Amino acid sequence: MPPTLPATPLSASAKPVANAVPRPTRSLIGVFLGNALEGYDWAVYAVFAPFFATQVFDPTNPTSALLSTFAVFGAGFLIRPFGGVLFGWMADRFGRKPSLLVAIGCATAGMLLIAAVPTYEVAGVGAGAILLLARLLQGLAHTGEVASAYTYVAEVAPARRRGLWSSAIYVSLTAAIIAATLIGALLNSALSADAMSSWGWRVPFAIGFALGVITLVLRRRMPESHTFTEMVDEQPTQREGVLTGLWKHRASGMRVFLIMASLSALYYAWGVASTTWAIKVVGIGATQALWSGVAALTVSMLVLPFAGALSDRIGRRGNFFLFGIGVGVLAYPMDQLARQGTFGFAAAMTVMLVLFTLVGSILPALLSELFPTEVRATGIAVPYALSAVVFAGTTPYLQQWLAENGNPYVFPVYLSVAAVFGAVVMYFTPETKGKVFTVSASRS
Repeated sequence: MPPTLPATPLSASAKPVANAVPRPTRSLIGVFLGNALEGYDWAVYAVFAPFFATQVFDPTNPTSALLSTFAVFGAGFLIRPFGGVLFGWMADRFGRKPSLLVAIGCATAGMLLIAAVPTYEVAGVGAGAILLLARLLQGLAHTGEVASAYTYVAEVAPARRRGLWSSAIYVSLTAAIIAATLIGALLNSALSADAMSSWGWRVPFAIGFALGVITLVLRRRMPESHTFTEMVDEQPTQREGVLTGLWKHRASGMRVFLIMASLSALYYAWGVASTTWAIKVVGIGATQALWSGVAALTVSMLVLPFAGALSDRIGRRGNFFLFGIGVGVLAYPMDQLARQGTFGFAAAMTVMLVLFTLVGSILPALLSELFPTEVRATGIAVPYALSAVVFAGTTPYLQQWLAENGNPYVFPVYLSVAAVFGAVVMYFTPETKGKVFTVSASRS
């Protein structure tokens, strides 16, 4: 039998979060916009990589320049474990709101750096170095957002509808990816190829910077999570340290790592980097690929709330089982369909993203339900970040490299095996739907 989840003793004065949360709409808007920016900065990088790769890296070798661009993309994941420790500690020690503010500040600075990065002709390798710095800032920011936003939304949601509320996280992410893809499609339709390569690709990053400034202002007005303030009131000084908490709840941390491993590659392959793959590998026109991406992402965004609500009825495990079976069976056929032209690509991307909604919609609820309040943000952020380094950050590079080296069919098999593995992990994970969050009294 698998190890059971660590018990979280109930405080006599603890009450369900839903009964005392002030202004939940304002809270959701602040989280929604900030989380959208975090998704937008990663998506816009992947979507516009074919256009700025030869601007930032040596233009004499376009293939090498694109691979270098994706290597920098992956480097943004390497710093995530540090961000997990930093932002997780900040959110568990000082509150979800301060961590959310610092995270969005890092993301906004990264956007500004990319929008203003000099070209290879002007700065040589320095251009790539500035791009790398921007990605490292955004890597830190993303982990901070996960540590704080996942926790915050789960804590302000009513226990019985936490799956539905949690879907707001990936609704915002998907909306951001749609925006990035839509901007790419519009710019590519309106501008010449030369204009897109010379300056058009900077426009979406400038838009992201402006969105970041607006989000900073809005987040300053957000209330703190009531679950966190209740914990501070009842345990003002006696709280576990980061390392102590991670070790004590290591079984849950390992589950987070394995759960994210099972779905990260799928999301970054089909949700983030698929249009670049369609353009460079399949040979679909840039405009057609981008508009196909907009259509597929829109469908998946509309399905997300229904997938979250489904988990509130059948459980988090039920959603994961459907995901594992679906991806295990369809990953290879959908890869083949995507190679049949624009319509095939759009249909395959839609199917795979709808399958992803089954788990993407419930991640904040599922991961938060594995930990007590005092270590929830750190417990999610650190294993999440470590898993992202290994599985998510390598996805665009691996997918492109396998295609360039004549082994394109290995990748969908990899996605199938990972998804089935995730379902197996969830089989050995206790069901947590409807769990009421209370203040941990682990020392009592």
